[in-house]
Amino acid sequence: MSTSQQADPLIGRLVDGRYRVRARIARGGMATVYVATDLRLERRIALKVMHGHLSDDTVFQSRFIQEARSAARLSDPHVVNVFDQGQDGDMAYLVMEYLPGITLRELLREHRRLTIDQTLTIMDAILSGLAAAHRAGIVHRDVKPENVLLAEDGRIKIGDFGLARATTANTASGAQLMGTIAYLAPELVTRGTADARSDIYSLGIMLYEMLTGEQPYKGEQPMQIAYQHATDSVPRPSAKNPGVPEQLDELVLWATEREPGDRPLDAGAMLERLRGIEKELGLAPQVARAVAVGTAGAPTPAESRELTKVLPQTAAVPSATVDEPDNAARLRARTRKRSARGVWALIVVLLLAAGAGFTGWYFGSGPGSLVAVPDVSGRSFADAELLLTEQQLQAQQQDVNDRDIPSGTTIGSDPSPGERLDKDSVVTVFVSIGPASHQIPTLGGKSADEVRGILQAVFVGVGDDPERQFSDAGENTVIGASIIPRSGGDAIACTEGCTVYEGDAATLVVSLGPIPDVTGESQSQAQRALDGVGLAYSVSERFSNSVASGVVISMGDRDGGGNWRPGDTVPLVVSKGPEPVQIPGDLVGKSIRDAVNQLQGLGFEVNAGIDDGTLPLGFKYWDIYKVRASNPQPGSTAPRGATITLTPTL
Repeated sequence: MSTSQQADPLIGRLVDGRYRVRARIARGGMATVYVATDLRLERRIALKVMHGHLSDDTVFQSRFIQEARSAARLSDPHVVNVFDQGQDGDMAYLVMEYLPGITLRELLREHRRLTIDQTLTIMDAILSGLAAAHRAGIVHRDVKPENVLLAEDGRIKIGDFGLARATTANTASGAQLMGTIAYLAPELVTRGTADARSDIYSLGIMLYEMLTGEQPYKGEQPMQIAYQHATDSVPRPSAKNPGVPEQLDELVLWATEREPGDRPLDAGAMLERLRGIEKELGLAPQVARAVAVGTAGAPTPAESRELTKVLPQTAAVPSATVDEPDNAARLRARTRKRSARGVWALIVVLLLAAGAGFTGWYFGSGPGSLVAVPDVSGRSFADAELLLTEQQLQAQQQDVNDRDIPSGTTIGSDPSPGERLDKDSVVTVFVSIGPASHQIPTLGGKSADEVRGILQAVFVGVGDDPERQFSDAGENTVIGASIIPRSGGDAIACTEGCTVYEGDAATLVVSLGPIPDVTGESQSQAQRALDGVGLAYSVSERFSNSVASGVVISMGDRDGGGNWRPGDTVPLVVSKGPEPVQIPGDLVGKSIRDAVNQLQGLGFEVNAGIDDGTLPLGFKYWDIYKVRASNPQPGSTAPRGATITLTPTL
């Protein structure tokens, strides 16, 4: 049970010692309707209780009692039965037949417009019930979809005769002009008079709405709609729904003529024409008749639900013949007659101005009609709630994620703007809480395409041209990822995973594979390899005893550290071969041993044999013989490791 139900003090109360109130099912301008149990007869009933603030108004009390008397006089399967009327303290109530089901208004909300079969079925039932009222001299005066009940067992009934009056008392003052504006006959607007033909006009508007899914006249203010009823002609339904047969077009135009004398005399006359149309179209919808509880032939629950939902076509309904051979031509001719109405329009405006005070009361605090849901988007919830309260609607907040609407701003409502609801209905207001968040897994080591798919799936933007670097990871592998928050601020590292919000942006770093290793390559080969991957190079030379001249000894580190990037300059160290060493200039005159030790200390190889080879010089003579000369000569240079030949002498 909803909070509003629990807060209703009448729920659970025993009314007049007989009726136990179970739940609230509807609320209108004059009264609230509850489902209750008649403890005396042990049956479910509908209990209609007049609003407390109207209890002291004798006019409303008399109208309330008049409903009971009017409906009780009718005995027709298509009229809601009234069983009792009474007073419990200061509370006036009616006891009516309880019909579980929906109203025609709810059916129209669900399906928008109805099929021809459904329309004929419902109109046949409504006209049958209303014809009984008209025969009894009763004018309903408030015919509208909210007052047509579609029971679960397939029955269709018209109820709420709270505005009914005898057809002989057909003059209404401004305070009595109570019919809903959308279905109000022109004569009620301009002259305040009503008879059975006023109900026919309301039926014509309702038939138009069933066939097209919308009312013929629209306006932001009730007075605008009332003015259109008084001055305009209802268009053909087929202009909105080409599937509407011409016969139903003509029926709508006939029922909604502005002059009462040009309409069907009463519901019985309109029912005759409707059944004639059914025969012409070969459509004969069956209207379920009331079946006493527990009697044979009652529909099963499944049949009842299906009948209410689909209103199927079955056997033919007996219909009276009607002889109106020139009706269509007469209607078409009448709709073409449109003369100047300047004086008439002025009179209408004056009459509408006179009724403005009543209209303000009627739609502000009186019985009223459905209210349109305003557009609450683009506001704070507090402002939206205030706007709905002004329309006598209740606001209920529902938080939703949105990538575009700032947090705390309303997005829209359910029902949507323009839909019409009963007063005090709850409207769900959607309020943005900003973009949704998502947990991102580790991205490093995945391919760039896979990472792009992961991020785009949660509405994070990824650039088409990521940064590329050389690394030990395979080519096209992500080696770095960062998130740029949509709200601004520093980037967030996401290589190892992170939390993102829809609408954020991502930057990726993708591997180009390892940088070419040109160590040991000739300088020309190294230059071609680096050029091929978009790297520049610089060359420095160094002597090397182990690396041949012109060969790359090593590659330097990147300035600033980190991975190499295309366009960087790679420093190369190229060998100049062994470093030259100067031969000592004081070799001559030294002993062979001292000279050999000195040269070997400088990295040279030494040949200490006699120059011409005629006198073998053994190691034991190195202290005896002296150096006479060397090749290369003392003071010159030779590569480290070169062989120096010494010429000995005694």
